[in-house]
Amino acid sequence: MKWNIGNVEIKNQVVLAPMAGICNSAFRRIAKEMGAGLIYAEMVSDKALLYKSKKTEDMLYMKDEERPISQQIFGSDKESFVEAAKIVCEKMHPDIIDINMGCPVPKVAVSAQAGAALLKNPDKVYEIVKSVVEAVSIPVTVKIRSGWDSNTINCVEVAKRIENAGASAITLHARTRAQGYSGSADWSLIKKVKEAVSIPVIGNGDIKTCYDAKKMLEETGCDAVMIGRGVLGNPWLIKECVDYLDDGTLPQRVSAKEKMQMLKRHFELLCKDKGEKLALLEIRTHALWYIKGLPGSASIKNQICQTKNSTELFNILNNYIEEL
Repeated sequence: MKWNIGNVEIKNQVVLAPMAGICNSAFRRIAKEMGAGLIYAEMVSDKALLYKSKKTEDMLYMKDEERPISQQIFGSDKESFVEAAKIVCEKMHPDIIDINMGCPVPKVAVSAQAGAALLKNPDKVYEIVKSVVEAVSIPVTVKIRSGWDSNTINCVEVAKRIENAGASAITLHARTRAQGYSGSADWSLIKKVKEAVSIPVIGNGDIKTCYDAKKMLEETGCDAVMIGRGVLGNPWLIKECVDYLDDGTLPQRVSAKEKMQMLKRHFELLCKDKGEKLALLEIRTHALWYIKGLPGSASIKNQICQTKNSTELFNILNNYIEEL
């Protein structure tokens, strides 16, 4: 089902979450190949952009085939948010700017008083969103959590402020900052937010299967579902959700061989973007997710972590496939 964020048309209701350290261009292209309707790039720091950090500027790398794409920014004051948004638009030309007001990690939410910390001040939320909306010509969205902790669940109030500030959509991860990624997401809060605003609402939290995606849409009335940790080592979840929501197609078992082939493709994309040395470092983490639960995975796990070049890695994977 097609829907829109501002003037950006999105072809289906499956959205890739902006996972830090994960959602670089290589991973996003795999998600797009799997059919993701909208992709969020991993968050970048407003201050790092202002200080012209090369590492942060490199994170803005993308290819046109990833569109429509949203670039997420985190920070703590409206002036730097505005300047960072302008820099992102100038250097990256994304389709959407997303403001992070949900990150729970201490480095962001406590030390920097950014991310989910902003939820404690709805007036500040309004000012930041309004300022960014006025500063750029593309749609601005906001990703929030349900509140700081169980005693301060204020997502409905914050969502209303966000809409009044001119945002084009809201994503709610239905956990508090205190929960982190533990416990369960309270989908009833997504429903309350959807009922409180007229702009699109994207639901996030605990989408592990295509059945979860359909259930969230039906229970909450949200416009789309955002999938994060469920796709780690399993990008097929995106296709399963797209197909099941589209026409009820049931998911098919993904073979060990398919997983190894995807791991190889993922590595090849990383190599093209970052070079072999960095690609080897990054693929190790992804490899552990791809091989989790596969027969004999313990034996190749150590081998993969000790590889020194692409030839060694491909030999390990090819040998594993032959032994299946």
